[in-house]
This record gives sequence, C-alpha cells and structure tokens, in this order.
Amino acid sequence: MTSQPSPEAGAAVKAADRAHVFHSWSAQDLIDPLAVAGAEGSYFWDYDGTRYLDFTSGLVFTNIGYQHPKVVAAIQEQAAKLTTFAPAFAVEARSEAARLIAERTPGDLDKIFFTNGGADAVEHAVRMARLHTGRPKVLSAYRSYHGGTQQAINITGDPRRWASDGAAAGVVHFWAPFLYRSRFYAETEEQECARALEHLETTIAFEGPATIAAIILETIPGTAGIMVPPPGYLAGVRELCDRYGIVFVLDEVMAGFGRTGEWFAADLFGVTPDLMTFAKGVNSGYVPLGGVAISREIAETFGKRPYPGGLTYSGHPLACAAAVATINVMAEEGVVENAKRLGESVVGPGLAELAARHPSVGEVRGTGMFWALDLVRNRETREPLVPYNAAGEAGAPMAAFTAAAKRHGLWPFVNMNRTHVVPPCNASEAELKEGLAALDAALSVADEYTV
Repeated sequence: MTSQPSPEAGAAVKAADRAHVFHSWSAQDLIDPLAVAGAEGSYFWDYDGTRYLDFTSGLVFTNIGYQHPKVVAAIQEQAAKLTTFAPAFAVEARSEAARLIAERTPGDLDKIFFTNGGADAVEHAVRMARLHTGRPKVLSAYRSYHGGTQQAINITGDPRRWASDGAAAGVVHFWAPFLYRSRFYAETEEQECARALEHLETTIAFEGPATIAAIILETIPGTAGIMVPPPGYLAGVRELCDRYGIVFVLDEVMAGFGRTGEWFAADLFGVTPDLMTFAKGVNSGYVPLGGVAISREIAETFGKRPYPGGLTYSGHPLACAAAVATINVMAEEGVVENAKRLGESVVGPGLAELAARHPSVGEVRGTGMFWALDLVRNRETREPLVPYNAAGEAGAPMAAFTAAAKRHGLWPFVNMNRTHVVPPCNASEAELKEGLAALDAALSVADEYTV
C-alpha cells in the first residue's frame, strides 16, 4: 500500500527538515535526505509515490518490517493503559519483556538491564565489567562499530572514532580474524583463527592481563563488513577471558533477534559471554530500546552493592510493550526460521550467482538475513572498489552503484566498498528475488569501474 502522491507535502517536510534537523554522521550542507511518506512490510515510499524495497531494514533494525499490525496494536494498547512510568517500579510490560529476552539469551544471561539503544547498552556493559573486575582497560577490534556515545565511539574500530578519540578512554584495539583481507598472512580459515588468537593473547600479555576489564566483540561484525568469524575463534576468546579473569562482552545490537537465522548470533558458535548487549531488532526499532543481558556472577556483584548507573527511560513501557509483541510475533510467525531458511536457499545462492557474473564482486559472506558483498576494482589484487574511508570523487564508484540500485527500486545499505544485504527477517522469497534482480542491475554499473 502507498499513499496518494503529494509532492507539495513532501516539499514542506523536506524544507522543515533542512531548516531545523541536524543529521547524524553528516556534513549538513552536503546531504539531501529523502522525504518519506510511509512504509509497510519490506517497502517504503516517498511523496511522489516512488516505492523502494528496503534492503537496509532501516539501520538493520526493522527485523519484522515496517508497521507490523500486532506491534502497532500493542503500542496503542500500552499507551492507553500506562504510557510511561519510572524505572524503579515493577511494570508488567517491562517484566514481561525481560522474561522473554532472558528465555532466549544463551547460558545464564538471565538479568536484563534496559537502555534506550545500543550505544548506551555498550556504555553500561563496559561500566559493569570495570566495576566487576576493578580493572581499567577494554580491548576491542579494528573493523568494528559499537555506538556513537563517548565510550562506545572510542571502543569502535572504524574511522568514525577518529574525531573523538583522545586516547584516554582506556581502550586498546586489536585485529580480529578476516581471511579475505587477512592481517596475519593466512591462507586458510584455520590459520586465520589460530593466528588471530595468538595475536590477541600477545596483546593481552603486553597490555598486562591484570589491567584488562573486558574484551568486547561484535559476534558477527555488522557495519564493518559482516565478517563471520572462523570456527573456534569465539570459543578461543572465551577461553582467554576465562584464563585471565577478563569479562567477555558480545555486542549483538545488530546481529541479535533473528538477523543471523538464530535468536542470537552467539547460538551459531555455542559461546556464552558474560555480558551481551542488544537493541535494534528487540522490537524492530518501533520504540527506542536496548539493553544488557547479564550473567549470574556479574549480577551478584551488585547484589548488595548498588550499581552506579541508570536512565530515566530504562525499560520504558511503550518500548517494552513493543518488544513483547515483537518477540511473540517472531515466535508465532517463524521469523527466525524464515531468516535461516531463505538465507540458505535464496539469499546466499542468489548472491553467489551474482558474484559469478560480476567482476566487481570480490567476496560474498554472511548468514541468515545478514550478508555483505565486498566490491573490488580487481579480483586478483582484491583492491577495494573505493579506497578506505573514501570521500568525494574518490567514492564515485560506490555512489554510482547506489544511484543505480535506487533507480531500480532498491534502497541499498552501502558502507565504504561494500553493499550489505540486510532485508527484514520476515521478507518473502518473492521480495528477496526482486531485490536480487535490482542488485544485478546495479552491479553492472559497479563493473564499469573494474580493471
């Protein structure tokens, strides 16, 4: 369904935006945001009536698509019943959301601290780890993203960190495994895993194990490239953390709640962290919500000792009601199973077929509804289609690819030299094939920049 075209209304929305909205991660005078008139399921549309298939899931959060009627109804019902209430009280929607999340988290991660989103979930996970251990340092990977708040952006390992990195946040970065662009001169996944773990253990030794509170990793890095870790790597990190008394934090803000074809990506690897952050898909982004799932041992640290942290809107009733409805919809409608099944039978094979025909595709990687195409100028040298952190004219090939995708009705997720394929987890086979056909056309434009 789309609303009646209304270019005049769209122009008014756009004018107000340009006059008053300050956009994130942007040079304000150089952007041209699309005015969105509505959205439903896997699609959204503008005021001119142009409809787009959303292969970004918003920012990888609409795991059940836009405007799911059961979640919309749950928000409306909660608003009529109890719109808001302070976090110190027991509230039905909050309690039920925590229970449903704890039922699905791995191991003994049975206590849930609610936040407003993923970045502040990371902030609080790090605070908990430091207070639990009495240690100052946090180790995190290059090629990672953990959020835009002060501690989270310092933990992040991509260029968005640079402007805010004062080198005083107690963060040390290391290389995680990524065979396609290996920092360890590895030729196999087994070599990459072993050498990455050796590198991490050496980093721990030289930083001083007794100074390290936590190691934080995205279970499967998202914005940085959807690099599925090799078998044994996360188990190896778990073992290093156990050996040195380090808190192991998994960031599932993007990978959680069905995105990988499992409730949590940790389930793919049989690993249980001490703390796990979540947000985005927990309620499909309908109302801001995030949180930290906490192990029994760390929760007991604050059994008689107050935890020095909180938020005014922790466990907001509207957000929690949306989470309850979303989790129930995912269970009732087989959304996690859909992501797994169609990821294996449609998306993965479809992307592999595109890679076989398009010289601009260097590698396909992913699982479930969580995929990336690494675009290159030359398959032999693996030179990226655009340089690292390219801007302006240097980024023209990716800009041309993006424009081509939109011309064919697809809204793509593009970061550096990659396009990510991250549709809603309940997308249909027909929608996925429609998106793959649009990608096929757009990749023909990227092919023009190969050598």
